[in-house]
Amino acid sequence: MEKVILISQFPLPYSKIGSWTTMYYNYLKNNHQIDCVICHKPERHFDTVKYQLVSENIVDKIKRKFFKKTYTGYLKALRRVVKPNEKYIIQIVDNFGIIKPLQKFLIKNGLRGNCQIQFFYHGFPPFLENFHGRWFFESIDEMILLTHDSYKVHKDCYTILPCKFSILHNGIDTEKFHKISLEEKLRFKNELDLKDKKVFIWCSKDLPKKGLDFILEVWKKIHLQNKDTALLVVGATRNIQIEGVHFLGKISNNELPKYYQMSDCYLFPTLWHEGFGMSLIEAMHSGCYCIASAIGGVPEVLQYGKLGRLIENSHFQQEWEDAVLEFLNQKEIKETVIPDNLYSTQSWNSGMNKIIENAKDRLK
Repeated sequence: MEKVILISQFPLPYSKIGSWTTMYYNYLKNNHQIDCVICHKPERHFDTVKYQLVSENIVDKIKRKFFKKTYTGYLKALRRVVKPNEKYIIQIVDNFGIIKPLQKFLIKNGLRGNCQIQFFYHGFPPFLENFHGRWFFESIDEMILLTHDSYKVHKDCYTILPCKFSILHNGIDTEKFHKISLEEKLRFKNELDLKDKKVFIWCSKDLPKKGLDFILEVWKKIHLQNKDTALLVVGATRNIQIEGVHFLGKISNNELPKYYQMSDCYLFPTLWHEGFGMSLIEAMHSGCYCIASAIGGVPEVLQYGKLGRLIENSHFQQEWEDAVLEFLNQKEIKETVIPDNLYSTQSWNSGMNKIIENAKDRLK
């Protein structure tokens, strides 16, 4: 029987960041195929999976600090799990640094032929350069990306890609992020005294690449012409006064759906090659019309304009102004129909199980 081992750089469950740790949280609570998680000690454990905890003695700490043996603790934990006559699928998420020492460990212990290494990458552009990065693709068996467009970029960048590829779109809890009735929407708007206003929302970490400063410049011009508008800013802890802008600070994940649901339009002005955009699909499922930069994986997520408006020249302020004004000037907002299972937790779980089953077949 083939076993699945997840080597995580974060102790799972992990609540300090979203994205893949959230998806594994949902996965491990349901019909999953993970047998063992190797990680540092978490605050609490999943009951449905075995743990092998990463621990360090004084020698390990010295190796890590002075000899850059960063992953000694993980490999020692792996050694306690694997057996010579068994077969394993080893999952790594966004941790490029562990691949070379993991490959050496498996070869040294005569285990490489018994293992399939699956690498899950949540960025968009290729991470390693062509010639010097070839060792990476030769060391893994399968790379799982967020979008087909990311695969195309990898394929065009590298002259040799000696591993398999799969696509697994991100997924969210659609029972939490969902559309509400018009009456509920108005009630939520009234809580912030936004009755009769067209409400826009921006939600992200306040990093330059996320485009908040950019969209605030757009907003100043929009609001001069349209006083019956409001912009909610979630995730930024700024304390500044801009007319028509409500800085709400950090919002807990449980409270977040309400702010999407009271909003009419979600602005996603990312200025970098976004891997996917979790907040984009949260807003989409919550009933927001989406206006987003056509960068990275975003066009594929919005099905190339079918599920929202894409800004092709996303660093040009005028194009954002035109798109927002076009949205405001619509006599009737055309409803975007989002299939319930699109980018859902259930579809992610099913996709993960399929990827694992395919790897098990290759080991037989």
